[in-house]
Amino acid sequence: MNGGNGEPGTVPAGLQPGERGATTIADRVVAKIAARAAREALGALPPDAAPPDATVVVRHDAARVRIVLDLPYPSDIGACCGAVRRRVVERVGALVGMQVPEVTVRVERLHPAPAYGTAQGRTR
Repeated sequence: MNGGNGEPGTVPAGLQPGERGATTIADRVVAKIAARAAREALGALPPDAAPPDATVVVRHDAARVRIVLDLPYPSDIGACCGAVRRRVVERVGALVGMQVPEVTVRVERLHPAPAYGTAQGRTR
């Protein structure tokens, strides 16, 4: 861009930041942020649980997010899903500046916690 003074790469003094161009954030970047936020919201997961996975559809400045995750059993499924929704909305909004009007959480599997003091494997 020529700023009028003959130096290439300079920005004209009269242009406001919003008039200079646009920043586009890919859906997969927002999905990675959402998956990380879901992981943060859940805390410790069972060792055999899959990490949260996210898919995102971005339209204008809004992202619709779908999270698939595994949870420990027993746990308060509603509270876990609510915590994931809140954290995803908070982090996506803070890091990429997008509104998140919809977060769908799908619990894929429940992993039973091993009972304290019991042996692993088959017993007779």
